[in-house]
Amino acid sequence: MPQVPQTFFDALAVRTWCGLALRALGRAREEIDAINVYPVADGDTGTNLYLTMESAVTAVEAVFAGHGTLTGQQPPLADAAGAMAHGALIGARGNSGTILAQLLRGMAQVLAADGETAHTDGDGLRLALRHAADSARQAVAHPVEGTVLSVASAAADAAGDTDGDCGTVARAAYDGACAALAATPGQLAVLERAGVVDAGGRGLVAVLAALVETFTREAPVFGGHARVEVVSASGAPGVDDVLLCEDDPTAPQEGGPAYEVIYLLEAEDTAVTRLRDRLDALGDSLVVVGGDGLWNVHVHVDDAGAAVEAGVEAGRPYRIRITHFGLGDVHTTGAERPPRERAQRAVVAVVPGEGLAGLYGEAGATTVLARPGEPPASGELVAALRRAHAREVVLLPNDADLRHTAAAAAEQARAEGIRVALIPTRSAVQGIAALAVHEPERRFDEDVVSMTSAAGATRYAEVAVAERQSWTMAGICQAGDVLGLVDGDVAVIGADVTATARAVLDRMLAAGGELVTLVLGDEAPESVADVLEVHVRESYLAVDTVVYRGGRQGALLLIGVE
Repeated sequence: MPQVPQTFFDALAVRTWCGLALRALGRAREEIDAINVYPVADGDTGTNLYLTMESAVTAVEAVFAGHGTLTGQQPPLADAAGAMAHGALIGARGNSGTILAQLLRGMAQVLAADGETAHTDGDGLRLALRHAADSARQAVAHPVEGTVLSVASAAADAAGDTDGDCGTVARAAYDGACAALAATPGQLAVLERAGVVDAGGRGLVAVLAALVETFTREAPVFGGHARVEVVSASGAPGVDDVLLCEDDPTAPQEGGPAYEVIYLLEAEDTAVTRLRDRLDALGDSLVVVGGDGLWNVHVHVDDAGAAVEAGVEAGRPYRIRITHFGLGDVHTTGAERPPRERAQRAVVAVVPGEGLAGLYGEAGATTVLARPGEPPASGELVAALRRAHAREVVLLPNDADLRHTAAAAAEQARAEGIRVALIPTRSAVQGIAALAVHEPERRFDEDVVSMTSAAGATRYAEVAVAERQSWTMAGICQAGDVLGLVDGDVAVIGADVTATARAVLDRMLAAGGELVTLVLGDEAPESVADVLEVHVRESYLAVDTVVYRGGRQGALLLIGVE
């Protein structure tokens, strides 16, 4: 049976669009990376777009999970659109991701203008696309034609000339974007010399194709080509999306700034205006997006410290990422450093707190820190797999919700020649059990089997505080209740942390066990570990207890029973 097209743009359409866009960018990522040459030929535009959209998807899914738990209904359009924009903002990567975040934010500002409306129509979508293109252009210090900005403007122009429902408007925007993308080599000489279209614009076309599919249930087939038939003197691979260059925006940049600096910034509008001026004087590729007190700042500079200091003067910068382009890269030439010899085997693990990161690190693992409410994206896991610098890598996601992200990262690393085994650990305590039996000297398959068995034999639980009223397997909980979750399901609802933890431990040990692992979070009562150790010693003979401090890990307490 053919699927019925969706006429209006509601919260479900936001969710569907984000998911389809992520899938489309995943398919096109390598192609987009390969044509990335402007303003920096660092081959990451497709990856940055994917990671930015992945963060948007995560935020939207969280809104649906929180809203639908009790009501069974979808959230308001304003909530879904706002989550999409916020997720993209906090997860934006590179020039391309930062511009995409502002495009989504511009759309959300129109879609969420009436906080109570359940949906909007074709007229609302036209306005959203127009505001998105205009706000993205305003976010760039020195807009350049022949970039994603041109493609976004053309999409908005085409949509504005069309009457009809959301599907008709989306299709017009997509067609306008495709035509503009094909014209980018004629607008930007560096693209023409390289024989490619703009990489960021190609990514936006993929996102708009997903918008068409959201409303029509049919995905348009991209009829253009990333590489174009022109004479190329350089033969260089690809082009990045926008932003700003030196005196001649069409000229490839020689010896550009050494560092890319990105950070989130809490600051007032007036302070950000001053920040833009200061960063513009320090470097290039300046993009500042956001609003309402939260901004994402991106700039290429030679003095990374000065760029961060400018943020400190403006407000509170955090999640600071500084990338040194390094020797032999797109900015510099000369002899390359001799490659470092790869290790035979390594372990990469996602950990929820600084304390566990230290514990895993002491055991030889490469760690990825998952801060509360900020799960790592697949790109971060791929970077960690590369950083481990080994021929064989065991990946421990330590979170059931990361299984798809970890699988995508493992697949990408395998494509790069790294042998990766993904052990589907669902908690850090299962990862501890797996790491305890890890022996690099064994055959890889044998080591993976042993680690998988140890993880599978470890039951896991956590004690946390409920953030909202919700239905659970143990009944209805209220905000502020203490929850005891066993193997991912709420098993105990209590009012006291220690009593709830003891009840959870009794449930787990009723099935037997030899070792109890306790990982205390920063906010757990100091006495809870002592009380539980005494309880285990007095009530369960021959069961040992080991205690670790996990730091700021989200849950008050993690429990493992082997």
